Amino acid sequence: MLHPQARALLDLMIAKGIPPTHTLSPADARSFYRDRRNVTQPAPPPVAEVRDLSAPGAAGGIPLRLVRPVGGAGLSLPGRPKGEDRSAQHEGGLMGTLPGLVYFHGGGWVIGDLDTHDTLCRELANLSGCVVVAVDYRMGPEHRFPAAVDDSIAATRWVRANAASLGIDAKRIAVGGDSAGGNLAAVVSIAERDAASSDSPPLRFQLLIYPATDMRRVAPSHASLGEGYMLTRDTMSYFHDHYIDDTNHDLDWRASPLLHQDLSRLPDAFVLTAGFDPLRDEGLQYSQALTLAGNRATHICFERQIHGFITMGRVIDEANTAVALCAAELRRALAA
Repeated sequence: MLHPQARALLDLMIAKGIPPTHTLSPADARSFYRDRRNVTQPAPPPVAEVRDLSAPGAAGGIPLRLVRPVGGAGLSLPGRPKGEDRSAQHEGGLMGTLPGLVYFHGGGWVIGDLDTHDTLCRELANLSGCVVVAVDYRMGPEHRFPAAVDDSIAATRWVRANAASLGIDAKRIAVGGDSAGGNLAAVVSIAERDAASSDSPPLRFQLLIYPATDMRRVAPSHASLGEGYMLTRDTMSYFHDHYIDDTNHDLDWRASPLLHQDLSRLPDAFVLTAGFDPLRDEGLQYSQALTLAGNRATHICFERQIHGFITMGRVIDEANTAVALCAAELRRALAA
């Protein structure tokens, strides 16, 4: 059964006449998604440091946001107070290192940004003790597949190469994301495995929150849950078609990591799904494929929840439980 709080949210959206995402232009959909966070998300918790950065990418700088958890600030640079600092010119100077999480936001490769997931990244940082680096990758329709993949890989490699100056332990880095971001985290994990060298420690963990893993959208839950639960069949087609301009790309593992022929030797994974989410079954399928390939993969389904719920902690209590669970898995996996 659908959680009453999730039901109440869906009913409120109907009562308020909230337009479905697929009826909006990408620009309007982005604005609406950004504004909605004020209604559904908890207030952003204080952290030790927030720093906006940029990583080099194929099409120019890739915006990043580093969040350092409370209790993990170390020593500030001379003349700088401890606490939040959004200066891109902040040059490090923090004593000690912490585990790191490179995070890719959700939004169907079309909407979402550093602000829409700022609260979630702060929560994950504080609860896990990790430095979180969020990635503002290029999106469709302006930048089609594989632009988001290329940016995500480039950003991850930049974080790993610059881990010491960022106060991150290069041997304890994870990737993670929700929905489209979960897709990108899975793809980055495969790409980094294939590019591994003796002087580059492997990624330690992948946090996959209701990930999209098969662009063909053929899992049973797409048919059974494609209407009535916020993420609809039409909205999924809208996201797909703004990101993928050639259906042959659906078979490319960089779009559909479930279809990669070799899923062995990948980082440990925690896969979280929602019971009333069209992506539910492909998340479960990916968990199973990882396990069958010899990896350690844990799958948990929040049976009463809808897609996107983890950022809705102001109105859905189980979102806060899910965030705490993800953070606990990160802390365990990245322990020294």
